[in-house]
Amino acid sequence: MSMRTLPLVFINLGGEMLYILDQRLRAHNTSEDNSEKGVWSENDRKRVMNDIVGTMFSKAFMDELLKPQQLYSHRTMKTVLTRLAHTSIMRLNPASMDRLYELMIMAFKYQVFLCPRPKDLLLISYNHIDTIREFVKDTPVVVNQVDETHRKIIEAYASLSEGEFQLLRQTLFIFFQDTHVRVSLFLKDKVQNPNGRFALSTSGPVPHGIEVPGLIRMFDSRGREVRRFEFPSGGSYSSPIREGCFELHGHRVTRLGTNMYSVSHPEETHTSKTPSFKTDDTPNPLAKEELNLLARLMGGMKVENTASAETGFRINLFSTDKEEEEAGASGGSEEFGVINIQAMQDVQASTELARIAGEFADQGEQTEDPSSNKGDDLLAMMDDL
Repeated sequence: MSMRTLPLVFINLGGEMLYILDQRLRAHNTSEDNSEKGVWSENDRKRVMNDIVGTMFSKAFMDELLKPQQLYSHRTMKTVLTRLAHTSIMRLNPASMDRLYELMIMAFKYQVFLCPRPKDLLLISYNHIDTIREFVKDTPVVVNQVDETHRKIIEAYASLSEGEFQLLRQTLFIFFQDTHVRVSLFLKDKVQNPNGRFALSTSGPVPHGIEVPGLIRMFDSRGREVRRFEFPSGGSYSSPIREGCFELHGHRVTRLGTNMYSVSHPEETHTSKTPSFKTDDTPNPLAKEELNLLARLMGGMKVENTASAETGFRINLFSTDKEEEEAGASGGSEEFGVINIQAMQDVQASTELARIAGEFADQGEQTEDPSSNKGDDLLAMMDDL
């Protein structure tokens, strides 16, 4: 199993999460029922994007993420991404977060399945980073954070061999195993079967550097071609297109990893009501106490049963409130409230955390970045998961 998989999983899943949230936030901004949920502006949408991206690409957090380590379980990954989504003024209830995670997983799984070469996983990741950069283009401080992370990804993965990329891809397949959630967008495009499995095409361009199948050539001991046979390849293949750019900026060629919701309708961010995504949702009575202990070890702690003390808004991924209530009643919800962790309240509780939090505080004085302390919270939480 590859020890370098986690950064790519986090960046790609985080990118898919931002795609969906951006689409839903735009839909809520133009919906007719804003009077019931609280009117908010386009600036609020941009603030949500800046807060999440600023935390996601914070220096200390990414430095920790890029260390060689085992890939997280689905439960842990969803916990980290939930906390990431809640670093902004937006709040997702457990049922909506479950649906959001299913969409993220299935979108990235589809991209990995269609990836022509193992190395092209980088191009998929770079497409996500490029789009994320576009989300925060009006905030230079956050753009610089994205660029710095992109450079670190290039440095970390550029020297990997084809075998190492293949191991990385195989690790991703193991991570996606037994996840067959039906997504309306995939079903509509006929790339997913009713059982949740993807229908892969047997046509199109072959990977870069590969010849079109259908020809067998025989050579003698001197390396001269002496005979050739043609055979039916079973598909309609064409010559490869040019290779995508693996640098900081450039044309990636592949569309995998781009925002497939940019021209979609809200209903296309829906999963089926009877998903086959298998995970351990058995209520853990120790979950709340474990998180409380984590918060105490980090420093000051405040436990609330409300979404946030800060004025904000709630968003869900369901068509109606009734559907949302039915999904919440079906189980799978977390058994603990939101825990707001303020790492700076007691810096003596953890020397290492105090150092990182101080680094963020220094950056905050220069850039006035509101996501700094939130980045510390997320980093410390990952250390203990």
